[in-house]
Amino acid sequence: MLRHVADEAPAAPDGKAEPGDDPLALRLEQLILGAERRYTAFQAARTAGVSMELASRFWRAMGFADIGQAKALTEADVLALRRLAGLVEAGLLSEAMAVQVARSTGQTTARLADWQIDSFLEGLTEPPEPGMTRTEVTYPLMQLLLPELEEFLVYVWRRQLAAATGRVVQVADDEEMVDRRLAVGFADLVGFTRLTRRMEEEELGELVEAFETTCADLVAANGGRLIKTLGDEVLFSADDAGTAAEIAFRLIETMANDETMPELRVGIAFGTVTTRMGDVFGTTVNLASRLTSIAPKDSVLVDTAFAEDLTRTGDAPASEAEAAEAAERAEKEGLEVPSYRFALQPMWQRPVRGLGVVEPWLLTRR
Repeated sequence: MLRHVADEAPAAPDGKAEPGDDPLALRLEQLILGAERRYTAFQAARTAGVSMELASRFWRAMGFADIGQAKALTEADVLALRRLAGLVEAGLLSEAMAVQVARSTGQTTARLADWQIDSFLEGLTEPPEPGMTRTEVTYPLMQLLLPELEEFLVYVWRRQLAAATGRVVQVADDEEMVDRRLAVGFADLVGFTRLTRRMEEEELGELVEAFETTCADLVAANGGRLIKTLGDEVLFSADDAGTAAEIAFRLIETMANDETMPELRVGIAFGTVTTRMGDVFGTTVNLASRLTSIAPKDSVLVDTAFAEDLTRTGDAPASEAEAAEAAERAEKEGLEVPSYRFALQPMWQRPVRGLGVVEPWLLTRR
C-alpha cells in the first residue's frame, strides 16, 4: 500500500515530483501502481473512512516506512485500506487478524519483489544493443511483464490457498487446526562457515541459490512443505514421518551427487507444532534443530516420537531382530516377507540444551 520512501526524495505537496526525484523512477512507479500520487497518509485514511491510528498499523505491518506529510499515496492505497477495514467492520476479521493479514502479505511479497528485481529483472534488462542504457529497456519491459506476472501471482496464490485449506479441513480435531502434529525437519549444509571464507561472494550466492532451489523442488515433489530457507539451512514439514524421511534421504542423495555441494545433515522431530503466518514454532521445532546440530554428515537423526510413528505405519521395524524373526516366520509359512523402507538404530541418550535428555535415532534406508 505504501511505498518504501525512506531513501527517496519526498513528493512535493501537490503530489508532483520535486527536482531531485528520478523521472524514470516516477514513471515506473506510476506504471506499477496504476495511479498517480495524490494523498498524504492522513488524507488517504480520511478518504477511506479509517482512523489514522489503524491506517498506520496496517501500513507498518506491511513493512512500509512512514511518509510524513508527503503526497505519496494513490487511489489504490485508499481502496486497499477501505477493503481491509471493511473486513473488520463486517466481523469477518478481528482488528488483530487484519493486521496479521497485512504483515504476512507484506513480508511475503516484499521478499518476492526483491528477488524479482535483484535476480530476474536485472538479467533481463541488460541492454540488447550497444549504445542502449538499462533505463531505456526497463520501462517497456515492465509494460510487457507486469500483467503477466500479476496473473501468475494470483494463480499461484489461489493454488496454494486451495492446498492449505484442504489440509486444514481434513483435520478432525478443531484444536489441531492451529496446533497440529507434524514431522518437522532441518537440512543443514556441513562446513558452510568455512566455505564462506574461501569462496567469492558471487560463487557463494550461486551455491546458496542452488541449494535453496534444489531443496524447494525436492520437498514439494515428495509431498512436504518448505517452511523457510536460512541460507545454509532449510526448514520443512510433512504430515507424517514416512514422507519426511523420504524427503530427508532425497535431499542427502541429491546433494551427494553434486560435486559443488557440501555434505548435508538432517534432523527431524515429530509432534505438536504451532503454526503462525506460514511458520512453525514449539518444542518439536526446537528439538529438530538440536538433532540437526549433532547429526553426522550425510545422515539423518530423528527423535523417539518420529521413530514410533514410522513403526506404527509400517515404514520401519521396531527392531532389526524383530524384522529378521518376522521374515523367517513368513518364509517358513509361505507368506509374503514384510518389507520396510527405513531402519532405525537407537543412539546414546544425551542432554540437549533447553530440552533435557533425549534419545536420538539414526535413520537409514533399508
